[in-house]
Amino acid sequence: IGAETARRFAEHGATVVLCDVQEDLGRSVAQEIVSDGGTAEYRTLDVTKEDQWVALVADVEAKYGKVNVLCNIAGVSGRPREMTVQASGVMTGVALEHQTLENWNAIMDVNSTGVFLGTKAAIPAMRRAGGGSIVNISSICGIVGSFANAAYHASKGAVRIFTKSTAIQYAKEGIRANSVHPGFVDTPMARPGLLGNESGKARMDATPMGRFGKPIDIAMGCLYLASDEASWVTGSELVIDGGMTAN
Repeated sequence: IGAETARRFAEHGATVVLCDVQEDLGRSVAQEIVSDGGTAEYRTLDVTKEDQWVALVADVEAKYGKVNVLCNIAGVSGRPREMTVQASGVMTGVALEHQTLENWNAIMDVNSTGVFLGTKAAIPAMRRAGGGSIVNISSICGIVGSFANAAYHASKGAVRIFTKSTAIQYAKEGIRANSVHPGFVDTPMARPGLLGNESGKARMDATPMGRFGKPIDIAMGCLYLASDEASWVTGSELVIDGGMTAN
């Protein structure tokens, strides 16, 4: 989702700074964008480290003059493969009683604390730019529950409400914040639970539009929320799930 969002932003004229800990992949996507005529670069960033966020925002602002948009997309599922709970015969993830504190903290650090740290670091730069847009990837799991993986749900629920608080606090400064809530999207992280098993069949059956999402489906939502066309949109939840949560 992050890679596709970077491509779409660059396609529409943005200068994109991609950040991750997957260095080869990040550089590859940045080079692809440049080869296609866009402007992009890759920076290594551990989203759980405040000092890295502070340095990144300072460097980007100094190099490009301003920071207009922040997309917090980094995320982990944290689902241990060896410990699952069964619901109607379908694998859904780790049971709460088997969730370790270490695993809980690891999921929260990336999915929730990373969003906080990125937002905190970007707001002063956006203020200096005269406003900006923060787009935080949550999930349908931040709106509704499921049979397992409570830490993931809790982390995405935190992103949902954190985004609303950010939106309220900074609305008068022209800084908008919105959350995006993908359904079941075919990505490398999600693919083991989507393809060729009962878990995937159950998820497909629960999606009225009859297909899993594609990264571009989510990327286009991020593009809209970052754009001037969304200038009166803040504190909202953009659900992109093929109709699943409409049930």
